[in-house]
Amino acid sequence: MPRQDMYCVGLTGGIASGKSALADRLHARGAFLADADLVAREVVAPGQPALAEITAHFGNDVLQADGQLDRAMLRRRIFANLDQRKALEAITHPRIRRALHDACMSATAPYAVVAIPLLAEGGGRSTYPWLDRIVVVDVPVELQRMRLLARDGIDAALVDGMIAAQANRAQRLAIADDVVTNTGTLGDLDVAADRLDRLYRGLAAA
Repeated sequence: MPRQDMYCVGLTGGIASGKSALADRLHARGAFLADADLVAREVVAPGQPALAEITAHFGNDVLQADGQLDRAMLRRRIFANLDQRKALEAITHPRIRRALHDACMSATAPYAVVAIPLLAEGGGRSTYPWLDRIVVVDVPVELQRMRLLARDGIDAALVDGMIAAQANRAQRLAIADDVVTNTGTLGDLDVAADRLDRLYRGLAAA
């Protein structure tokens, strides 16, 4: 039977920190995984109420010909426009949080991992009070820059802008119960995943 008291771990980190790699490793060890990025796409799919609200606010030009949300267009509309960004977040964020919570509470697993890239930016525990613990994947900014340049093939100015648009390391670490410093090898990340899996299984059982 699904647990209604599922032990939930929020997982976050800066761009190119390796948070997805850690989330996948915990999932492989038996944790239920809820991904905020995937849920964010689901809540704005055609036929969903959120998409109707978005088009009512922003206009039909944020839709593609097939009725899907034109994410690139919407990003341009909200870029550097705080009011418009907040309007979009007011439509989508409550639905994303509710969907993540419902997915976790209906899961059958020793514990749940909730991957939320913008957890610090989105209010941390104040907006996710049902998280029992938060783990932050941390790397130095210079390593983020190196990974982004190598991974995405973009210029340095864009990389710096992407990093600056997120919470800084201190803000993320301030909400952390557990920290994984991901500056080593994938083998090191496996060791960290083993340690966290044992920890969270024990806390969930208690």
